[in-house]
Amino acid sequence: MNPRIPDNPLMPSSIRPDSARLLALAQDALRTEAQAVLDMALRLDDHFVRAVDAMLQCNGRVVVSGMGKSGHVGRKIAATLASTGTPAFFMHPAEASHGDLGMITAQDVVLAMSNSGESEELTAILPLIKRMGVPLIAMTGKLDSTLARHADMLLNTAVDKEACPHNLAPTASTTAQLAMGDALAVAVLDARGFAADDFARSHPGGALGRKLLTLVSDVMRPQDQAPRVRGDASLADVMREISAKGLGATAVVNEQDQPIGIFTDGDLRRLIEKGAQLQSLTAQDVMHASPHHIAPGALAVEAAALMEAYRINSILVVDAGGKLVGALNNHDLMRAKVI
Repeated sequence: MNPRIPDNPLMPSSIRPDSARLLALAQDALRTEAQAVLDMALRLDDHFVRAVDAMLQCNGRVVVSGMGKSGHVGRKIAATLASTGTPAFFMHPAEASHGDLGMITAQDVVLAMSNSGESEELTAILPLIKRMGVPLIAMTGKLDSTLARHADMLLNTAVDKEACPHNLAPTASTTAQLAMGDALAVAVLDARGFAADDFARSHPGGALGRKLLTLVSDVMRPQDQAPRVRGDASLADVMREISAKGLGATAVVNEQDQPIGIFTDGDLRRLIEKGAQLQSLTAQDVMHASPHHIAPGALAVEAAALMEAYRINSILVVDAGGKLVGALNNHDLMRAKVI
């Protein structure tokens, strides 16, 4: 059953679209755009390979340019290239004729985009780009256009029809451009050996960046805030240390400050439930021996994985010599937005 479209009081009832027509139009638009991308994939040839190679060999930047809707798509392509290891920026073709053409250097590669291949603002600067000897990659739907004739590498983004019911508004054609831009970026990043940690370095503010760049040492409680007691400490001293440091647990350490065990407030509750004689117990009597630990140079996400695997809420941080240098719990990881 089709969902009912809410009435719009500003639209006369005689021209309100019914839900069946809305859904049919949407489905047709999606099918048209999907088919355009699939058709384009079958047309890829050596020009695409050469375009990728030109970007890989580029000692400058990839300068993306396009007018109108192609320009909007071009901005996204430039941003995708830049975030995946290929320095790139967008240059507005109209502004290029008024000085911005100076942004292009002989070490750059130009990616020019126009579905018709005849955008006046873009074709006006093509002879100047060619005169500079800069490799020109064209992305166009018209293979006999001015842009196509000037191109060193030609990426065919032609579509049979637009998704617009009037076959006018740039829809399928801009989707094709966007998909071709993504195909270029993916091929270049793979050829460049661009890995997940490289992506994280260019996205330090994102979730992936935090996961791949944040170390345990960045989020752990430092040595002076890491709770610890000796093995002969009374249970009262153990609880005072847990309360003072607020971790919900304390390490039990030897004379070299190396953890030999851990005791948590959960362990205390279980002792009380069993009716244990708490006054006579020491830390060594109640601790869990050989506690889980992690190095300060490990990724914080590795600490999260360890804690999840062993179903623990806190973990000790020890250096290469086995000495306690810090501690952290789930709250520390949550504050750092690692989990």
